[in-house]
Amino acid sequence: MIAVHHLTEDVGGLSVFYREAGPKDAPTIVLLHGFPSSSHMFRHLIPALADRYHVIAPDYIGFGYSSAPSVADFPYTFDSLTEVTTALLARRGADEYAIYVQDYGAPIGWRLAMSSPGRVTAIVTQSGNAYTDGFVDAFWGGLFAYAAAPGPDTERPVRAALSLDSTRWQYENGVADLSLISPDAWTLDQMLLDRPGNADIQLALFRDYPSNVALYPRVHEYFRASQVPLLAVWGANDGIFGPAGATAFLRDLPEAEVHLLDAGHFALESHLDVIAGYMRGFLGRVVGG
Repeated sequence: MIAVHHLTEDVGGLSVFYREAGPKDAPTIVLLHGFPSSSHMFRHLIPALADRYHVIAPDYIGFGYSSAPSVADFPYTFDSLTEVTTALLARRGADEYAIYVQDYGAPIGWRLAMSSPGRVTAIVTQSGNAYTDGFVDAFWGGLFAYAAAPGPDTERPVRAALSLDSTRWQYENGVADLSLISPDAWTLDQMLLDRPGNADIQLALFRDYPSNVALYPRVHEYFRASQVPLLAVWGANDGIFGPAGATAFLRDLPEAEVHLLDAGHFALESHLDVIAGYMRGFLGRVVGG
């Protein structure tokens, strides 16, 4: 059994929760979760990697077991989430690391990489977009309309993304065998989403989401300049970030390794062994361990 430690670190008066496992002298992998989840989404992946790697999986501010100050007390932007994550990694002595990005983890990961390009040794992306290719309009149309013109009429549809039905759908969409999906995942996510004030936190991040798309040209420049090793393991049936988001990486990283799985948005829930296998092979080749 791999020992997984559940820890907190004070970062500027905020309590940041993270999971950590594996030998400290091994190559480090930082796992960056998506919406509406937390490091809980990596509960099975961490022990699948930590025999060979030092694994750190934080909860962002406003997510999981980390502090969730009100929108009046913390600027909920992707820049701010990245700043706290950067500070946590510095406290943990993570001077060089690979990143695994999913959904919201992607814009945070891209900011980490661009701020210190030599620090990120490799990238694994699982439904973590860096291109407008793959944005499924049925999911994103309302969110971008709200971000462009926040108000009662545009807010009402995006609030539906914070409902139990929507959270469960994110886990079940595109999955062939629903019995593989533990209800623990969407139940925990929803309990945390339903905390007082959390809807305002999520709406603030929805409004900031276009800042991520605006960064894409710089991200592409980073890819072309660095040729960072990249593995894309992607749910081909994802109803949020479609498979075109995975193959788009090949435009700027022609040596990228891309695998489309018969899975949905949270592919670790149904394809843990497949993804862990691809990761162990890829990371073994590019960072050792």
